[in-house]
Amino acid sequence: MDKALVLLDCFRPSLHEPRHLPSSPVISSTSPSSSSSTRRALSLSIISLSTVLSIPTLSRPAAAAAAAAIADFLDLPDSGGVKALDLRIGSGSVPDEGDQVAIHYYGRLAAKQGWRFDSTYDHKDSTGEPVPFVFTLGSGKVIAGIETAVRSMRVGGVRRVIIPPSQGYQNTTQEPLPPNFFDRQRLFTTIFNPTRLANGEGSTLGTLIFDIELVSLRNQ
Repeated sequence: MDKALVLLDCFRPSLHEPRHLPSSPVISSTSPSSSSSTRRALSLSIISLSTVLSIPTLSRPAAAAAAAAIADFLDLPDSGGVKALDLRIGSGSVPDEGDQVAIHYYGRLAAKQGWRFDSTYDHKDSTGEPVPFVFTLGSGKVIAGIETAVRSMRVGGVRRVIIPPSQGYQNTTQEPLPPNFFDRQRLFTTIFNPTRLANGEGSTLGTLIFDIELVSLRNQ
C-alpha cells in the first residue's frame, strides 16, 4: 500500500479538529469556487505532505494529487520555507513583536506518519479546561516556524503550517516541548537520529505540521 495513503487518516482535519472549533471552518470568501477549493484543502491528506518529504514510492496519481493539494498552501514571506493554510480567518488583532501571545496547537511529526507528539488541548487545568501555550513573540525561545506563522495571524484564526527542519527544532530545549518525557524522547531521537542524519535524511526527519489557533494576545 502506498505510504502516502497509509498516513491519510492522520492528517484529515475532521479527525483532528480542536474541540472548540466549528465543524466547518469559517473562510473569508463565500464564492462556490472558493468554497470548493477550501473543502479540497481541508480534506488534505498526507499525500500532499509526501511531496515535502520526498517519499520515493509515490505513485504517479498520488504525486499528481500531492502537487494539487500542496498548491493550497502559501509560502510565508521571509519564513525559510514555512508553508501555511488558513483553516479559519481571525477577526481580532495581529500581534506585534514583543507581545505575549496564547495559542492552542496540535503538533505532528511527518517522519513518524503524522504522529501527534503534543496538543495543548490535552493540557488541562484544575477545572478540566485546556491550557494554551503562552510565549513572547520574538523571544527566540520558540521554534522559528511557529513564531513566523503567528506573526501574520489574527486572534481567533486557525492556521495549518508545514515547518521544514531548518525552522523547526534545532535543539532539545526549544519550545513548545511535550510535557510527557517519553514523547519528548521519541520526538528528539527521531529528529536528531545520528545514523539517519548521516544517511542524508536530515531534510525530512524534522519536518513538522502544526495546527495553530491564536487565542489571545497581550501588548507589552
